[in-house]
Amino acid sequence: MANHRELADKVARQIAEGKLLPGMRLPPQRRFAEQQDIADSTAARVYAELRRRGLVSGEVGRGTFIRKPPEFPVFRSEDRPGITLDLEQGFPMLPAQHAPLSEVLRDLATPEALADLLRPTSVMGSERYRRLAADFVAAGRFQPAPEQMLFTSGGRQAVAAAIAALVPAGRRLAVEALTYPQVKAIAGTLGLHLVPIAMDAHGLRPDALSAAHRQGPLDGLYLQPALHNPLGLSMPPARRAELGAVLRQTGIRAVEDVIYRFLLGEEHEPLAAEAPEQVVLVDAMSKRLAPGLSIGIIAAPPALTERMARAIRAGCWGAGGFAQAACSQWIASGVVRQIEAAKRADAAARQALARRILPAGTVQADPRAYHLWLRLPETWSAEAFTAHAARAGIAVSPGGNFAVLRAQAPRAVRLSLAVPPFEALAPALHRLADAMRAGPEGGSFD
Repeated sequence: MANHRELADKVARQIAEGKLLPGMRLPPQRRFAEQQDIADSTAARVYAELRRRGLVSGEVGRGTFIRKPPEFPVFRSEDRPGITLDLEQGFPMLPAQHAPLSEVLRDLATPEALADLLRPTSVMGSERYRRLAADFVAAGRFQPAPEQMLFTSGGRQAVAAAIAALVPAGRRLAVEALTYPQVKAIAGTLGLHLVPIAMDAHGLRPDALSAAHRQGPLDGLYLQPALHNPLGLSMPPARRAELGAVLRQTGIRAVEDVIYRFLLGEEHEPLAAEAPEQVVLVDAMSKRLAPGLSIGIIAAPPALTERMARAIRAGCWGAGGFAQAACSQWIASGVVRQIEAAKRADAAARQALARRILPAGTVQADPRAYHLWLRLPETWSAEAFTAHAARAGIAVSPGGNFAVLRAQAPRAVRLSLAVPPFEALAPALHRLADAMRAGPEGGSFD
């Protein structure tokens, strides 16, 4: 027979899935007990647990009602009025993921646990956290030791700390010709010169990296070999081996961002396996779980671990004790792997939908990714298309956001399929597809 917490979890899932809506009345406790074949005292404990979680409220003489979820401020990359459908941000959150995450956190919410977790903590975490993180990011031949693990407050902070540790101000950082926009901002803040490296269908070209290093020494390289943002490319094994050889020969150290690798499953071995002494691997929980309580993970070569730790401390990029404990609990419980599997299925379904709707030959993407690269017809510029979409309440990312050199900005936009409810995605994609066919004169998104 289910205990009161399991029954409360069942009700919580029904709320998360929209089967029980705010304002709906739950049956009286005695009737609930009869329906579930449990004792009246167990039913009382179920209702008390639901109240403790803030999911229901009781009114004397009226009954127990589903509460309206509290409203929290939502982060937006730009505060633009009129945007009602977000195809710009890339933080997938599934309706059913919150109940299992909440369950795992129960043990951290006691006064005794909080008294410990809310104290200042180390960027190196506890021995248990390091061991869990090392196992979590390991893949194939890449098997980092717990002593190599460091923790930041998020993926962006991990990238910033790794770059700051490797590349002194005024020096040269190589990046893919189309790169993660936040890296451009990080480089500007740190006073670094970005050097765009040419790409092909397999990702960054090792010969182009070697040529750029001969023209002027490169102090570091930032790249995304797994589900590149925005192109969706993943380096095949032969390309990773070739690039690893170049890193060893030149002495260039790389920051490998694998934040999307979980969507590929276990098959994609990181570049760090090819050049473990040259590559700093960066991962995070924001895409796997949610941006609201994330953590960044750095797996640094032993010779660079202390340098990375100093950079994290100097930038105030370290993770708090509660975030370290929460994410470690989620990993240890297996909840993270369960949510990863669900998100892989969700991403594949959204990609399949997009390919059915958008004009043939315009989409570049991996069928497992949450984002796609949409090539526009000659009648549209990326900026004009983005502006037209915004007037219709749809946010997209123009190609220029990702280009290191403005003159090389492609006529394309990136669509992130992760945020909108699935049922809202098809109408938005149809509107974009219609506008692409009609052109600027007829493409008003009306």
